[in-house]
Amino acid sequence: MTPSKRRLLLAAATALALTGAGAGAAYADPPPDAPEQIDNGDFSAGVSPWFSYGTDSLGVTDGRLCAAVPGGLANPWDAGIGQDGVPLIAGAEYTLGFDITATPGTAVKAVLQLGSAPYTTYAAVDAAATGTVQRIESTFTVPDDNQNAQLIFQVGGSAQAQTICLDDVSLRGGEPPAPYEPDTGPRVRVNQVGYLPGGPKNATVVTEATTPLPWQLRSAAGAVLASGTTTARGVDAASGQNVQTVDFSSYRTPGAGLTLTVDGETSHPFDISGTLYKQLRSDSLQFFYAQRSGIAIDGDLIGDEYARPAGHLGVAPNQGDTSVPCQPGVCDYSLDVRGGWYDAGDHGKYVVNGGIATYQLLNTFERTKTAATANGGAGLADSTLRVPERGNGVPDILDEARWELEFLLRMQVPAGKPLAGMVHHKIHDKNWTGLPLAPQDDPQPRELHAPSTAATLNMAATAAQCARLFAPYDAAFAARCGTAAKTAYAAAKAHPAVYASPTDGTGGGAYDDSNVTDEFYWAAVELYLTTGAQTYLTDLTASPHHTGNVFEPRGFGWQSVAALGRLDLATVPNGLPAADLTRVRASVTAAADAYLAELNRQAYGLPMPGDADSYFWGANSSIINNAVVLATAFDLTRDARYRDGAVQAMDYILGRNALNISYVTGWGEHAAQNQHSRIFGHQLDANLPRPPAGSLAGGANAALQDPFVAQLLAGCKPMFCYVDDINSYSTNEVAINWNSALAWISSFLADQGDAGAVPAITCSVNYANYGAWQGNTGFTAQLTIRNTGSTAVNGWTTRFAFTGDQRVREAWLAKVTQSGATVTAKNESYNAKIAPGGTVTFGFNATTNGGANPNPGLVTVNGNACALS
Repeated sequence: MTPSKRRLLLAAATALALTGAGAGAAYADPPPDAPEQIDNGDFSAGVSPWFSYGTDSLGVTDGRLCAAVPGGLANPWDAGIGQDGVPLIAGAEYTLGFDITATPGTAVKAVLQLGSAPYTTYAAVDAAATGTVQRIESTFTVPDDNQNAQLIFQVGGSAQAQTICLDDVSLRGGEPPAPYEPDTGPRVRVNQVGYLPGGPKNATVVTEATTPLPWQLRSAAGAVLASGTTTARGVDAASGQNVQTVDFSSYRTPGAGLTLTVDGETSHPFDISGTLYKQLRSDSLQFFYAQRSGIAIDGDLIGDEYARPAGHLGVAPNQGDTSVPCQPGVCDYSLDVRGGWYDAGDHGKYVVNGGIATYQLLNTFERTKTAATANGGAGLADSTLRVPERGNGVPDILDEARWELEFLLRMQVPAGKPLAGMVHHKIHDKNWTGLPLAPQDDPQPRELHAPSTAATLNMAATAAQCARLFAPYDAAFAARCGTAAKTAYAAAKAHPAVYASPTDGTGGGAYDDSNVTDEFYWAAVELYLTTGAQTYLTDLTASPHHTGNVFEPRGFGWQSVAALGRLDLATVPNGLPAADLTRVRASVTAAADAYLAELNRQAYGLPMPGDADSYFWGANSSIINNAVVLATAFDLTRDARYRDGAVQAMDYILGRNALNISYVTGWGEHAAQNQHSRIFGHQLDANLPRPPAGSLAGGANAALQDPFVAQLLAGCKPMFCYVDDINSYSTNEVAINWNSALAWISSFLADQGDAGAVPAITCSVNYANYGAWQGNTGFTAQLTIRNTGSTAVNGWTTRFAFTGDQRVREAWLAKVTQSGATVTAKNESYNAKIAPGGTVTFGFNATTNGGANPNPGLVTVNGNACALS
């Protein structure tokens, strides 16, 4: 994520002004060493963390922060420049000072206030700004404590348009902040949600001891259930702590409210259960509904506190997303780009972030066609999630993904226009807004930003996924996706180096990316998987990413998407030559082996190196994405080591970390609850909700990329570079591409049940496609099932899934039905029994539109996966 989060609330008009420097006459000046409470008051660091509203622009010019303010605004408070998160202490003296100019000239009022209703004013300073620089200073006493006050320069109300510039803004006074000491709770760090009965169970203990210590696992009633000794691990580089680890994996009995006691400390309680993650799958996906743009959020689905009107549909004060113009000089048209998900804590919508998030939701569903533990997608079926489309016959996760897909399709440049077929990079507010700010209250103009090759390829890739996954449910939408994907890919090849500007970061993140070879690879893979066309196979095999290392130690993300193509080639049935497919799959297991080795090296058990560079903006999602690779390796090999690695990786996210915090709202006894978000601003306004359960925080970021943590956490060890505060956008934001990783892994974990021994394979299947007929509109296939076990099968049900729109027309030697892409075949009365070593065969005719038609990647008999021959 690029630094993107500034805050705004319109100032109230009830300020009692203190005029100029003379207003300080009744007060004692703050002492010479009084601390500075304004961040970046000289604007040497650019705009951050300043914001504006009601202005035409905001930027730094010649070292000053300047805004263009339209004329004719009715009130001074109709436009403003501000900063919030300003700490104030009741009874303390402060001096507010600033340099100001206004051309041609206007009155400006600086107001220190409560940043939410009722916008209580603590002090106000009037200035008659002209084209000549004036230094304004005023000293006053603040009447109330407020750690999150707001400084607003009210700059509206002039009949003429104005250019207003500020410099050297200062608020000195109060007390320096007390040294920050995080509440890390008990020194025994566990997964606060719990552990799967048959899975790994590990904990980390912070201790001065250097020799092994005794541990006890206790029931909720205090009874000792298991005991043993720890393993000394020395000083952990990422946390700077001397630690030891506990492995109590041998205890497999389910229970609730268990605790672990070591070195006189008792952990937070946790459960051992095979159903731990079922609700997390639902909660992590619920986040996307809560982030939807352009639709009223139904409190009956996700809770009354989250109900709100539709945002950005042109209902005042919104200026809407139904007819959005481009930035000046970018295009001569407007587009209807309503819908989609708000990207993160702001109201922007970004194609490259939406691309990977949409991919992961679609891939979560596509995994149900090829993964033996996914139970055919029962956990993601229609009416399993809290979405308004439930009950429409379409898996709910596809309904959620479609909300974003429709937006991505709308971002495509229309035919007949320059760069037709390309995709606009992003759409967001013209200027930064602040928080809290509900979507329906956002007053900023919206702008389309220039198309980019990266955005175009993101849309091409996800639309290609859409074309094959929606084909069994909505043929028209699937066809629309397929056409858009091919058009976008061709446009990207025609314009292969159109990059988003790294300086285009006003009002929204830049999301720049000047290496799109990985996007070309990913898009070619998805189009090949959907169409089977040689042109896309040629492109993907020619890419350096096809044989290169795409699995980095620090995971994949929106700027590095080659891994997405590799994972899909490894798992989605396709026509790659056997040797190439074997190599692709081996690269996944090799990466998983490396992540397992790293996980075992880390005393906190996460598949990420322990250096400072591994703790970056949104690193929690990269940790989870490494777990996704581990989980995929398990799906490919049935090797329980990989499953257990994926399960253990989540321990860090859910509490087994230096801060002893679960990074997922509502999950764990001590969980994040103040993530940076304009929508979920409870920390700033008690009338607003906290982020909904299942929202993932970005996590520890050693670069300290926002002013709040830069001051609060200077010198922190990497794993300690996090604070659960709404003001920290670089460590504590929410984002769709982080929650999509959480949704993928939560669905995998929910599918594992008890995580017991992997069952032996007792059947094999030969699937024979006898070729196309009637102009490639259909085909004939036959399955032969062999009983490779030692006992007879008496009654069988076989299940597999097509990749696209294939549909069984008639069958023989079995009763065959189809739901969506999933085919179910049941024995006839005369072939119900399969003796050990025996076989049974059935066949069918099916129709298709002529796209890719590979053999299934998973066939089950009576719910158990069979070997494919």
